[in-house]
Amino acid sequence: MSNAGWVGVGFLAGSLPTGYLMGRLLKSIDIRTVGSGNVGATNVFRSVGKTAGLATLLIDMAKGFLPVWGALRGAPAEAVPLIVGAAAVAGHTWSPWVRFRGGKGVATSGGVFLALLPGPTGVALATFALVFAFSRRVSVGSLAAAVALPVAAGLAGVPGPRLVMSILLGGVVVVRHVPNIKRLWRGEEPPLFGPKKGDPKPL
Repeated sequence: MSNAGWVGVGFLAGSLPTGYLMGRLLKSIDIRTVGSGNVGATNVFRSVGKTAGLATLLIDMAKGFLPVWGALRGAPAEAVPLIVGAAAVAGHTWSPWVRFRGGKGVATSGGVFLALLPGPTGVALATFALVFAFSRRVSVGSLAAAVALPVAAGLAGVPGPRLVMSILLGGVVVVRHVPNIKRLWRGEEPPLFGPKKGDPKPL
């Protein structure tokens, strides 16, 4: 396959609107009109169900992992797998199938870097799990992971292009979470599993 072909595969795989399809197939709803309006796994988890949310998460990760894994073997020039990964995240974040209202890129970016940088990605996933366990907010865990990945990559001595990509895609995740950051600042960001007994009410 040509380099352009790999990039096209990355974009098309990333553009699959998993959350939208889960809502339509399982509950006959448009996920963009319920909950947060986002098509990512968190809104699917809340609005469609836990199993659907987990399935969305895993598929969205696979959308990033599989094209990059294939490109690493079929188009081993350093730049091509990186561009394929960026295309997958772009397809997910601005999917043409749902009028360019895609997800926030967290799971798909995670899949991309699981193929490109498995060690630093493991650190980022552990950071997400730890921060989420304390905050119970996916947005907080996602933001922490977006920062942890390039830091871990830098400390591991990852080559320049892959380090730069981890910074750029981490930046995309942060920018896509600006509404969540505003809600966190106002004390209005809901926890995934609801408040625990004794938790203070949002300001």
